[in-house]
Amino acid sequence: MRKPLTIGLLAKKAGVNVETVRYYQRIGILEEPARPLQGYRVYPDSAIDRIRFIKRAQQLGFRLDEIQELLDIGGGHCDDVRQRAELKQKQIKQQIEDLQLLHKTLDDLIVSCKLTGEASDCPIVETLARKIEK
Repeated sequence: MRKPLTIGLLAKKAGVNVETVRYYQRIGILEEPARPLQGYRVYPDSAIDRIRFIKRAQQLGFRLDEIQELLDIGGGHCDDVRQRAELKQKQIKQQIEDLQLLHKTLDDLIVSCKLTGEASDCPIVETLARKIEK
């Protein structure tokens, strides 16, 4: 006889901690089974797949509210899912461009700091201390 899928076992099989399972239940992305009069809640095996889906979607950059939308759409509406994936891809591309600009800015500041040496004020500190013009 197989052990009942309690919250601890579910978390272990899905590769998350118990608090993650509880959080998913609180926000409504994972259904919480009814508690029997005596004993522990028992989860269906499908809960493992659902949590794994959530974690994989997060790795692709989807937020939990976006993952809930994907779960609500279901597997039969590929066009809707594709459109959301394309939007996420555009957002990630923009984030990459922003990070590349940030990297270049930091690189320029580091080079400037190396060129001025310790004889003058630090260009990095001076740049960070400047008021932002609106």
